[in-house]
Order: sequence, then structure tokens, then C-alpha cells
Amino acid sequence: MDITTKPGSTINNKTGGWRTFVPKTDLDKCIGCGTCAKVCPESCIIMQKKNNKKQPITDYDFCKGCGLCAAECPVKCIKMELDKK
Repeated sequence: MDITTKPGSTINNKTGGWRTFVPKTDLDKCIGCGTCAKVCPESCIIMQKKNNKKQPITDYDFCKGCGLCAAECPVKCIKMELDKK
């Protein structure tokens, strides 16, 4: 039985299904600094420009709910909420 995976196959293995908490961002409060995207260990937060302002977009297929984004947000606009599956 081969339990190893090929390099670069992470994109095919959605790993967010086992999380307990999910980050929810208050986009009205967000200042678009990108700290959340920088500290995300899974790189599942990207900064996207919308209405002339950068906003974080979280890919919940890969977010594991670690809470680092919420802990490091300088304006505390990210709250960890119980994931309702």
C-alpha cells in the first residue's frame, strides 16, 4: 500500500473538511493589510481587489480553521466561528 502522494498534489486533496472552526471576515472593518494572507500556513487566503480596496478571500476547501489569521489581524475583523457543516 502506497501512502505517499506526488509533489504538487495538494490542490487535489481538499483538506478543510475536518476543521471545527471557520474564519469569518467583517469586510467593512477590514483595512486590506494582507496580514491574514501572509500568516496562513495553508495559503488559502488571497487578497483580491474589489471596489478599489483589497479584501481577503478564503478558500474554505483548504482552510483548516487554525485561527492564525484571526489572532494576527491588527483590527480584529476576523472572528472564528463554529463550522456548520
